Amino acid sequence: MTVPLDWAAPAQGDDLQVSISRVSGEGDSHGVLLVNPGGPGGHGSSLAGRLAGLRPGLTQDYDIIGMDPRGTGQEGGEEDLVCPIPTSELPQDRPLDARDRSAHSLAEHRRFPQAVARSCERQELTPYVSTWQTAHDMDLVRALLGERRLNYLGYSYGTWLGAKYGALFPSRAGRLVLDSSVNWQGRLQAAFEDFPRIGQRQFDEVYLPWIVRTHPEHIGRTTDEARATWERVRARYVDQGMAADSYDSLFVGMGSELRWLLATLAFEIGARDLAGAEGQSEQVTVPQRLRNRLDDRARAVFGVPTAQVTVRMVVDALGDEDNGTTNVAGTRFTVACGDQRTRSADWYRRLSEKQGPKAPVYGWAYGLSEPCGYWDGAPRHALPRLPVSVARHVLVVQGEFDPQTGYEQATAAAHRAPGISFLAVEDEAFHGQYALGGNACVDDEVERFLRDGAVPDRRSCPGMPLPGEDTVHPVPGPVQDSSAEAATRLSAVPSSPLREGARAGVSAVNRVTR
Repeated sequence: MTVPLDWAAPAQGDDLQVSISRVSGEGDSHGVLLVNPGGPGGHGSSLAGRLAGLRPGLTQDYDIIGMDPRGTGQEGGEEDLVCPIPTSELPQDRPLDARDRSAHSLAEHRRFPQAVARSCERQELTPYVSTWQTAHDMDLVRALLGERRLNYLGYSYGTWLGAKYGALFPSRAGRLVLDSSVNWQGRLQAAFEDFPRIGQRQFDEVYLPWIVRTHPEHIGRTTDEARATWERVRARYVDQGMAADSYDSLFVGMGSELRWLLATLAFEIGARDLAGAEGQSEQVTVPQRLRNRLDDRARAVFGVPTAQVTVRMVVDALGDEDNGTTNVAGTRFTVACGDQRTRSADWYRRLSEKQGPKAPVYGWAYGLSEPCGYWDGAPRHALPRLPVSVARHVLVVQGEFDPQTGYEQATAAAHRAPGISFLAVEDEAFHGQYALGGNACVDDEVERFLRDGAVPDRRSCPGMPLPGEDTVHPVPGPVQDSSAEAATRLSAVPSSPLREGARAGVSAVNRVTR
């Protein structure tokens, strides 16, 4: 699809190409449903086919349209907006540990975000890669397909994009499903700034109790013991040459089963190595279903089952050494930093000092690594809030312990948009709910809304069991006003490579860490 470089001056500049995909509907179509995985900068073209494969009934009502937003290039090819960073501008003194608050460490941590901001702002395409421009591209899709209204399903940053489309084109917005939501009535950057808090909440309240249940002899029998083991394993990896920041980042944005399992592999292998170094038993016993899943993940990442993975293999595969020039995909930063005015680098440093003690897994690092703190450009276009006329056609779906878009971000948007429908997913630890989690309750409610515009019968759905478990272990959290139906716990569903890959893809494009 050909789009103008600048929708504010369509006749000026060289046109751009935006790649789209289409899964044709098989029934009496209600129109088109455009889908977006988030990011900013996630490709949407493959998502259309994945959703059709996971929820084939969706094509009875809609043609599903995927779009690779401007700046991302065509999926599988090169990015249109790339920010090259020479080695000389990268941190020179490695490995890095954000807990080191010396002046030298702070300066080294700042090198990468400074370089990203400098490079991205130099690119000619940067001023024209924004939510405002992409929303206009979306409306061209609607027009070219001859549709009066555009229906939409977006995950994570995709909720911001969908809400802003509805705000910019209220008379053309159809049914909007905003899944795993940022506060699209407030600041986009607030969602990223909340990563340390919500990630620590998932780590403390969900992950550590889970790993105690599944690895009691090896990791610890209480969460305090498990946390102490995690710290000792961190030190062990640092001794073997892994940056402390790299180890920490494995546990940041664990929004998919595959990411959760990868972090667990690193934890388990490090703990096993530590026990061997201390002359203790190296045998690790976990439930067989979980062992099978961990082995599958180990083979995919390291080429061997878990028992054969070594600390050195983890360090080599998951380390952060860069050689030559680092080419950073610029859409993520250009949109996140360019849509609205940003905070200063000093503000982010103070945020690091504030968040670090409360959220040590990522709180120390985030405030030092945000390129938006060095962004000079001002927003070129205003992004209005969603009007009431559109809000009544919006369904927000939100997991309670999502580590990538916080529950409170979603509720803040809902409170500022009277008339929307809101579906909470209790005890849910992962990112991306509809079609990606195998949750029949969520899938049924979303599809009723898309098919009939029906408001959900309930205010919440039960979440799904964690990897390797058969039942949900409830955790007190921010969901306060749940429906009676949520007390019925859902059983685990068989693993599906298509579903797991789709959720991992949505989670990956919405991670803060590089």
